[in-house]
Amino acid sequence: MSVASKSMPSGASMAEIAALVGDPARANMLTALLGGQSLTASDLAWHAGVTPQTASGHLARMGAAQLVSVTALGRHRYYRLASPKVAQMLETIYQVAGDQPVPRRRLPSYVDTAMREARTCYDHLAGELGVAVAEALVARQYLVLNDEAGVVTRKGARFFGTLGIDLEKLTQQRRCFCRICIDLTERRPHIAGALGAAFCERCFELGWIARMKDSRAVAVTAKGSGNLRDILGIEAPPAKPRRQAA
Repeated sequence: MSVASKSMPSGASMAEIAALVGDPARANMLTALLGGQSLTASDLAWHAGVTPQTASGHLARMGAAQLVSVTALGRHRYYRLASPKVAQMLETIYQVAGDQPVPRRRLPSYVDTAMREARTCYDHLAGELGVAVAEALVARQYLVLNDEAGVVTRKGARFFGTLGIDLEKLTQQRRCFCRICIDLTERRPHIAGALGAAFCERCFELGWIARMKDSRAVAVTAKGSGNLRDILGIEAPPAKPRRQAA
């Protein structure tokens, strides 16, 4: 038996994963975790519309299948997606579901204005803001994209260095350095992989964006609006008071 055949997943294992993701309650919990943050079973029960006891049962099954991981902090247990591969799988499912001519079910929060404007897709920026960042990086010749990945130019390396992003450290991670992800709502590329995650994290650290309560949407701050305009030419007005980040 070859090495390749040993690592090939069986039809049964693929069906198991599909069944786990296909359950509406579990799908809602996984969608909530696509924001990249860790949530408790109670938080996820609220997102799924089930009791905490039912949510715990779902989470145990997803944990056994390595879809989610759990960390205990004091009396609380926090869940998150087990790996970027799980997030990528979920993104792809959403893209395929979005291509259906008559969707059977669409989550209202996924298509609202805030989510379209800017959101996190696991650990990178998506929505109009994520796409605008990708296009600005290409326009300024900081990044060269093909159908699946991106390459940072010398000019780009200097740019990311000024932001405090260590590209050499990113290349040592066990994940794709710069992956292209077709945005679900915009149908244009945004930047994922280690580079996309690092840029998103840096925007949070610099106070350019902030999470919105009970949502994967993010709000651009006044500070972020000015800096994104100055360094990338992106016009991203700060969030209105009624949608201020929590």
